[in-house]
Amino acid sequence: MAHKSKNLKEWEETTLNEFIKKRPERKEKFTTISGTEIKRLYTEDDIEDFDYHGKLGYPGEYPFTRGVYATMYRGRLWTMRQFSGFGTAEETNKRYKFLLENGQTGLSVAFHLPTIMGVDSDSQLAKGEVGKCGVAIDALKDMEILFDGIDLEKITTSMTINAPAAILLAMYVAVAEKQGADIKKISGTIQNDILKEYIAQKTWIFPPKPSMKLIVDTFEWCSENLPKWNSISISGYHIREAGSTAVQELAFTLRDGMEYVEWAVERGLDVDKFAPRLSFFFNSHNDFFEEIAKFRAARRIWARVMKERYNAKNPNSWKLRFHTQTSGFSLTAQQPYNNIVRVAIQALAAVLGGTQSLHTNSMDETLALPSEFAVQIALRTQQILAYETGVANTIDPLAGSYFIEALTDKMEKDAMEYIEKIDKMGGMVAAIEAGFPQREIQDAAYEYQKAVESKEKVIVGVNEFVVEEDQPVDILYIDSGVEEKQIERLNKIRKERDKARWQKSLQELKNAAEKDVNLMPFILDAVKAYATIGEIVNTLKEVYGEYEEPIFI
Repeated sequence: MAHKSKNLKEWEETTLNEFIKKRPERKEKFTTISGTEIKRLYTEDDIEDFDYHGKLGYPGEYPFTRGVYATMYRGRLWTMRQFSGFGTAEETNKRYKFLLENGQTGLSVAFHLPTIMGVDSDSQLAKGEVGKCGVAIDALKDMEILFDGIDLEKITTSMTINAPAAILLAMYVAVAEKQGADIKKISGTIQNDILKEYIAQKTWIFPPKPSMKLIVDTFEWCSENLPKWNSISISGYHIREAGSTAVQELAFTLRDGMEYVEWAVERGLDVDKFAPRLSFFFNSHNDFFEEIAKFRAARRIWARVMKERYNAKNPNSWKLRFHTQTSGFSLTAQQPYNNIVRVAIQALAAVLGGTQSLHTNSMDETLALPSEFAVQIALRTQQILAYETGVANTIDPLAGSYFIEALTDKMEKDAMEYIEKIDKMGGMVAAIEAGFPQREIQDAAYEYQKAVESKEKVIVGVNEFVVEEDQPVDILYIDSGVEEKQIERLNKIRKERDKARWQKSLQELKNAAEKDVNLMPFILDAVKAYATIGEIVNTLKEVYGEYEEPIFI
């Protein structure tokens, strides 16, 4: 080892110093986008104690650093999804069919804000928001229209919904049953991650404890009834979009996952019965190598935690499977065509990091919901990566790189320090109640913004290389008539449903919530009785109350 260090030192004192005298290095700080210092050169010294089998191993084998499947993309490409939803269910159904015709391999549902908050479209709280940032879903009829002509046995569907996730899952199951599908064969994911809502996205309904109870209910019910369904997508995406560093995204996401495991085990569930259907959702930002290292470190940490901390015996319980979305936060309204390049690089990082599913953002998303033109380019970006670049031909091609392995090790070490700190606080719920992750993200976002304003971090088209421009792209416009149409349909649903069945289902749901039993069967009955999402949520609020975030100083 001393000999290697001496050679590096000799290079620095001779070749490097002589060159720098003639051509000095740039004066900027060399860091990742998250602020981690990057050395000039990485050598074998940086991984001198590297244990190949302990830290890397082979694909499909513990600790899964190189991938969760033995063949990775040589066997099956990642699922290509585009997050989509706007206006009415009819309009979004047309967009889904357009995407499927253009080669998309999985659906991803974006709900409008009222649905996300458990509010019906005719509520005063929904005024001006109906169909604007996602599709309006109030009752089972909307979900039936949304998936009309789409065989739910043959497509995987991801639904980005959290506080009312159990209700939307019940609607999806009810639609599948109406199609005649075997629900044991349907596959997909509900996000269902309430902890990151308290941390970052802030679209909660109920307090933490009843919210966690509902999530464990879905774990239990899905393990018995939907064996191919991912009952949660533990999300770092929104944590990163709120301004966290890559390490914070990694640490807080995995600690959220650990919290869910602990609550489920406390319920009495067998870890190996539900853990194989846990999935994750990460952000892919602009710093190419940092993102790849993050994904690799995530798999290694999760495998070790599940095996050693929670004593899971099934290797499928150790595997961290994840969806990736390119970074919305990194996109710019200025020079939006530049966003195509950003998205391509972020998508490449996700693929080289071993993602199982990928959503590529559209170039116009800082201006409006994606147009067909923009979303097609975003999908073509994935297809070019898959079929033209050769990056899917070999597994974990960057393994063994001095830089990648050293950066993966550092990501793991720094994330574990956060996890251990949260453990000492009593877990993630306790940490959230104390405001710890919220403050950490707030501080990181502030530091990043300062770096942008001082031009320490360059954003092309924003703080450097700025040009005057007119409205550069055509954008999708959501007509205000959507709200009127949706309310009209909602009134029709209420008028035509079996009122006795509807009232009975909600009363039984309330009784069940008071008795603290698994609520999924009762939610499913209410959905089939065409109770609206707002009615179901308000019934549960009578038992659980609503969450109000404390003020953190």
